[in-house]
Amino acid sequence: MTRGLMFGAALTALLAAPGRAQEGGFHNRIGPNLPTPSVTGPDLPPPVPQADATLSLKAVFAGSDRPLRSGLAWRIYEDRTDGVKPNIVARSEAAEPSFTLAPGAYIATVTYGFASASKRLAMAGVPVSDGLKVNAGALKLSGAIGDTKIVPAQVAFAVFVPIGTNSEGRLVRSGVKAGELLRLPEGTYHVVSTYGESNAIQRADLKVENGKVTDATLSHHAATVTLKLVAAAGAEAFAGTAFSVLTPGGDTIREAIGAFPQVILAEGDYVLIARHDGQVYTREFKVESGMDRDIEVVAKAS
Repeated sequence: MTRGLMFGAALTALLAAPGRAQEGGFHNRIGPNLPTPSVTGPDLPPPVPQADATLSLKAVFAGSDRPLRSGLAWRIYEDRTDGVKPNIVARSEAAEPSFTLAPGAYIATVTYGFASASKRLAMAGVPVSDGLKVNAGALKLSGAIGDTKIVPAQVAFAVFVPIGTNSEGRLVRSGVKAGELLRLPEGTYHVVSTYGESNAIQRADLKVENGKVTDATLSHHAATVTLKLVAAAGAEAFAGTAFSVLTPGGDTIREAIGAFPQVILAEGDYVLIARHDGQVYTREFKVESGMDRDIEVVAKAS
């Protein structure tokens, strides 16, 4: 027991004496008590932000390198993936526009009348040139009676996209003027031509081809008639007369008021009713295509 106590006391003294611990090599096995150096890398410059750059665009007809030179409307949108409606960041109506854009993702769109094309683009601080292919052609419409062109102000057109068996499935545009260039995607369209404001109507199915203008004339079979109520043949017309033009079956085609109103009617048979000062007068007449004439109703005493 005495020898154990003596050994413990000696070990305690050895550990408490710095010089003895160093001489015995105990401190070297643990390692020097030095401060730990901080772990830092070399000082790096902050990243340089990418600069704005130029996006140059052009549009060509699909299937060719022939450029579109007019009638274009360009829009540049943000390319968003969060479901939020993207903002328009730039616009142009130039044939070959250039836009200065910050780095990022964009959608470029071009419309050519009712035809359009779009493309996703990325900007990364360097200039970009690209082109969009548009699958489109155009319609140019007019009306005629025989070999005589109808005055543009007297004829209007409506253009439809057929759906199934319905030729007028979807209206593209109404009120198209004669000679107007209507730009459309390639396809087949149903055209309705109305001459005047009555029943002189013609229809046609027309094909629009990519990169081409379809120039079509719709032929009408109609004439302009001047309505008159007179006391005798060739006499002066009564003012303030109310006229009604009916089919032989009694359907009203057109109504007009005046001394001698003009009405454009499709060729065929009609009944004219004239009302003046409480009296009613009637007459049957016939319209022949291209033969404009006066239709007189003689006011006979009852």
